[in-house]
Amino acid sequence: MRKQFAERQRKIETPSRLSKPSDRIERSRVDKFSARRIELAEAALETLAELGYARTSLREIAQKSEFTHGVLHYYFTDKVDLICCCVRHYKAKCVTRYDRITSAAQSRDELLKGFLEKLGETVRDEAQMHRLWYDLRSQSLFEEAFRDDVTEIDKSLEDMVWRIASRFASLGGRQPAVSPGALYALFDGLFQRCLLRHLSGDRRAIADLQEEVGRLLPTVA
Repeated sequence: MRKQFAERQRKIETPSRLSKPSDRIERSRVDKFSARRIELAEAALETLAELGYARTSLREIAQKSEFTHGVLHYYFTDKVDLICCCVRHYKAKCVTRYDRITSAAQSRDELLKGFLEKLGETVRDEAQMHRLWYDLRSQSLFEEAFRDDVTEIDKSLEDMVWRIASRFASLGGRQPAVSPGALYALFDGLFQRCLLRHLSGDRRAIADLQEEVGRLLPTVA
């Protein structure tokens, strides 16, 4: 059911030449529908991050928000659809934050400093959101419905890490010494380990992550 819904959405959201007033009206309705989905997803993020995949249902989210179960069910086919929308939207915002640092930096030191500060900030302030992402990624090993979305999000994060490393290397007249996939696996492993330590109350977790990345990035780029 979810795949059929997604396919319908893909077809109506694919850019096309609008030659009739009715086409423009329909496009406006689609845009409003998509905007409403994002609005609802943002409102549901806190509940999802708190409870995780297994303990969350559309009804549970409705009980903890100002939206009714019927409204959520109108915009999302099921909780899989909602969770994927939430995580995709959140991770897209994360990518934008790092891209701003990457484009603004004028030296290797400046880029590394900004990157490490943002890493620490996102673990400290948004740990529950990242926990939701790792929950979703783990569930994709069992739930086929998650896999396309997880693959897409994972690729966007890999590309983000590669842009950071490539920019860092170019500022020193170098090239990254590893592949995009290997580099992402290194950073993701360090980040996930830090997140687990942080959620367990380890006060050194963030500082250790920053130190590790501070040593790693100049080594590989």
